[in-house]
Amino acid sequence: MLSLRVLTDPEADWPVWREVRLAALTEAPHAFKARLAEWDRGGEARWRARLEAPDAYNVVALLDGRAIGMASGVPGGNGVCELRSVWVGPDARGRGVADELLAAVEMWARRSGATALKLAVIPGNEPAAALYRRHGFVATGESGDVLTDGVTREQVMVKELG
Repeated sequence: MLSLRVLTDPEADWPVWREVRLAALTEAPHAFKARLAEWDRGGEARWRARLEAPDAYNVVALLDGRAIGMASGVPGGNGVCELRSVWVGPDARGRGVADELLAAVEMWARRSGATALKLAVIPGNEPAAALYRRHGFVATGESGDVLTDGVTREQVMVKELG
């Protein structure tokens, strides 16, 4: 059975966040700006710090109690929140897990008073871009962060929450 678990206790929840984040960076390094080597050596304090970010929203998807996906929401300025770190394990893809994670982050953003939800996707990650378009995100044309090659930039997308 699929369930979502919001991580609210950094002391108790950091191991599950570490497990799913390392799985994501291992399985889909092409999908993230962060690299496994940066996080693999992160100690407990680093993992807790990620969960201690003020007003952030971190959620994992569980299938029969096993973490199979994740997503985060981060407050931003001017009524815009950010969607980050979306990943679903390969054995759970195609089951609506990403839809559930995106809906949870969007609900959090709306409750936070956001008027828009913004994200950055790595160019060439068409499955992710298609997922986001299906959920109402559109490319902004805004230049995202420069990737490790020093040339390529993330593609910025936004969904107006009205």
